[in-house]
Amino acid sequence: MKIQIWGKSKCFDTKKAERYFKERRIPYQAIDLLRYGMSRGEPKAADYALVQHLAYEQDKIERLLDDPSLLRTPIVRNGRQATIGYCPDVWKTWE
Repeated sequence: MKIQIWGKSKCFDTKKAERYFKERRIPYQAIDLLRYGMSRGEPKAADYALVQHLAYEQDKIERLLDDPSLLRTPIVRNGRQATIGYCPDVWKTWE
């Protein structure tokens, strides 16, 4: 199991997710979303309403990649599986 956690340093749910894996001694890689962002291969403060009203999905994706602060965190990935937010019920199935 190779866990990656994208989050914001001041996000309470990101800290809870890191604590979840640490308490179970499951190694994870923490990535500061605001500092490093997400690559285009991975599924500043701007108006979130703008993203909702963009017509094309590709435009929405581009906007979110340009401004990662708009993404909900934590984003936790285990291989091809991923969750958004604090989801311990899903993570238990990964163990």
